[in-house]
Amino acid sequence: MKLYGNRLRLRVCGLYREGDRLLMVRHRGIGPTDTFWCPPGGGPQFGEAAHEALVREFAEETGLKIAVGDLLFVNEFMQPPLHALELFFDVKNLGGSIHQGFDPEMGADEQIIQDVQMMHFEEIKAYPPEEVHTLFQRCESLDDVFRLSGYLH
Repeated sequence: MKLYGNRLRLRVCGLYREGDRLLMVRHRGIGPTDTFWCPPGGGPQFGEAAHEALVREFAEETGLKIAVGDLLFVNEFMQPPLHALELFFDVKNLGGSIHQGFDPEMGADEQIIQDVQMMHFEEIKAYPPEEVHTLFQRCESLDDVFRLSGYLH
């Protein structure tokens, strides 16, 4: 919360699916239980296009090389001190192997990425709502996730 609080943050996020599983990243330092699962993504740097940022973030966080597909939906999250606009894209795997990545802007003892996993929808929904991205509260299946569209708030 300290890192991203009290300012508007733009995020690009990718939904990568293999059959009935979705790629998810577990972060620490977010929420009351210090555990937060969400699809991979992050903030574009000044002058970096959204697609370029998503390709970079996937490589850093998950080890995958991706192609960015369609913009699926925009999610606005506003729960002070956090305020984020998130652009969710469909992504395709071009290579690499999934592994727990790192944030090059943070030191080894400051890393917030704790795990990277392909997860079944039921596994995601088994976590308490505050430990997973709010988009999953709108869905009853993995197919529902890919049917989300427009502006979510």
